[in-house]
Amino acid sequence: MNYQKLEVAVVILYQKNQYLMQLRDNIPNIVAAGCWGLFGGHLEANETPEIALIREVKEEIDYDITKFEKFGIYSDEKIIRHVFSAPLLVGLESLTLHEGWDMGFLTPEDITKGSCYSPIAGEFRPLGIPHQKIMLDFINQKIEG
Repeated sequence: MNYQKLEVAVVILYQKNQYLMQLRDNIPNIVAAGCWGLFGGHLEANETPEIALIREVKEEIDYDITKFEKFGIYSDEKIIRHVFSAPLLVGLESLTLHEGWDMGFLTPEDITKGSCYSPIAGEFRPLGIPHQKIMLDFINQKIEG
């Protein structure tokens, strides 16, 4: 079977020593349903990862991301994730969540533990497996660098 891998652009948004993440909708047919993940989404036809990132962040939290850098590419059997990082230059109160169940700042301890409490869900929810790996790589690189 020959099929094209899905390509997505996602961003690690950081402020001080915390990371803004999205609690994905708890809908069974979506990837990482009900799990904490990174903001971003699919590349549309003829769209670069950078353009997709700017569009997706605007659509999801109404934030104009202007300064970001490439962190890496994470690929598995189905998805190619173009990962970027960027400082979040506004407070949570300036953002409007348009996609997802909740959003919040996760600490390195939350990410290492693999779960974080969501007031909207009313419980601890897990991080998506690929998202946790990306975040741990990013945190460890910051510590080492």
